[in-house]
Amino acid sequence: MKFFVKNFINGVLTIVPIILAIYVFVKVFTFFDGLLGKYVKPYLHDAYIPGIGILGTIALITVLGWLSTQYISGQVIKLIDRLLESIPFMKTVYSVLKDTIASFVGEKRSFSKVVLVEWPQTGMKCIGFITSEEVETLFHPLKDHVAVYIPQTFQMAGITVLVPKAQIEVMDVKPEEAMKFVLSGGMTSAKTKGPSQ
Repeated sequence: MKFFVKNFINGVLTIVPIILAIYVFVKVFTFFDGLLGKYVKPYLHDAYIPGIGILGTIALITVLGWLSTQYISGQVIKLIDRLLESIPFMKTVYSVLKDTIASFVGEKRSFSKVVLVEWPQTGMKCIGFITSEEVETLFHPLKDHVAVYIPQTFQMAGITVLVPKAQIEVMDVKPEEAMKFVLSGGMTSAKTKGPSQ
């Protein structure tokens, strides 16, 4: 029985993460490949190779990105942008998606500063990411505050709190490492070398 339990735990620790990582990769690959792949596949029949949909999607996004920099097509895209910003429910969804994508790949990327804040009470420290240092444009009395996103452990969720700048402690840690630390409940700290090591 001891032999079975020991090897089962070894299997869980070594094989399950590999299987889950491959499963997630396959699901993401299938999703992105299917965006354009389902339209290309009927024309290629047996000559269709998995991945053509992803290459097509990348090519299409690149071409549309280039068109957005041209005068005439850029004006059309700006018109569509203004139209989406004026439709009541659509403008909320559109602006959230637009700002979220821009926070990861835009020039003003968020999640670039890892900070420690006292939360939920004095004496307790919580890891967060500065997402905006200009909250006074929306919340006038909070001109000395910043928006800090605090991710939740074991899930892709979190809360946003407005913290006084004086209570922010910026950390010299890569955002990816900090996010792994929080999402794993602190379990990745054993494998992560600190600055002093």
